[in-house]
Amino acid sequence: MSYNNRPGQGGGRYPEKGNSVRRSRYNSRNNDRTEPKGFSDEEESGEDSGLIIGRNPVIEALKSGRQIDTVYVNSEAGGSIGLICRMAKDKGIVVKQVSDAKLDGMSGGASHQGVIASGGCAEYVTVEDLLAVSKEKGTVPFIIICDEIEDPHNLGAIIRTAEAAGADGIIIPKRRSASLNQTVYKTSAGAASWLPVARVSNIPAAIDTLKENGVWIYGTDAKGEDYTKTDMTGATALVIGSEGFGMGRLVEEKCDFLVRLPMNGKITSLNASVAAGIFMYEAVRQRAVKK
Repeated sequence: MSYNNRPGQGGGRYPEKGNSVRRSRYNSRNNDRTEPKGFSDEEESGEDSGLIIGRNPVIEALKSGRQIDTVYVNSEAGGSIGLICRMAKDKGIVVKQVSDAKLDGMSGGASHQGVIASGGCAEYVTVEDLLAVSKEKGTVPFIIICDEIEDPHNLGAIIRTAEAAGADGIIIPKRRSASLNQTVYKTSAGAASWLPVARVSNIPAAIDTLKENGVWIYGTDAKGEDYTKTDMTGATALVIGSEGFGMGRLVEEKCDFLVRLPMNGKITSLNASVAAGIFMYEAVRQRAVKK
């Protein structure tokens, strides 16, 4: 399937005639979902405590140049703690020696491995920043949209896979979504320090911005076409729906294509991060074959 460009990019709006493009409304099982109301700032932001917990997430944050104010360590923990202290001091970051009990209290029971960094979470970019990434790399855009992924473990796993797959960045909504908290950083194994994340108030509006810049939107849904038979070698934004409801109605209506994974067993759904990984690496495979 070959692609023409979007308006303003030197071509027409749609793929070539005869290709299967989805532009009509879909009868989704979640058509009646409505926007949540009455969320407080705390509810919208989630657990933005500004803490990065664990050795590998802290090391990757230091390598990436994330803004870190203080590194708290228990030097008796040994191993890579010495390396972390040297890296922090080389960057002029304050290193504080604390007890394991102090780290336990800061981490809320999470496995800290003797180190916690503060001030490094919740650094967001804009959708335009994500589009600039591919321009700098000289590649077509490859962006992942997480539509209300509420489990921080799932979001962290998606970020980890997206970074490994070479995606340009992630888009998440402000409401009803996990944010860049310490759980996401730890689950991403440090990838959240490298992959830019845009946090937007309106996913459909963000999709419109992508479309204006020549990006095609691929929604993931059981009603879609076989994911291996859909061309994802062009400018691509892949939408991953929420764990319980899939994509919202308005988001689904914005999609140019719907793609699905085959389900041959008795279980008819996959974990959101697992499904996201399969879709992402199909795009990687197709692009490698095209070169």
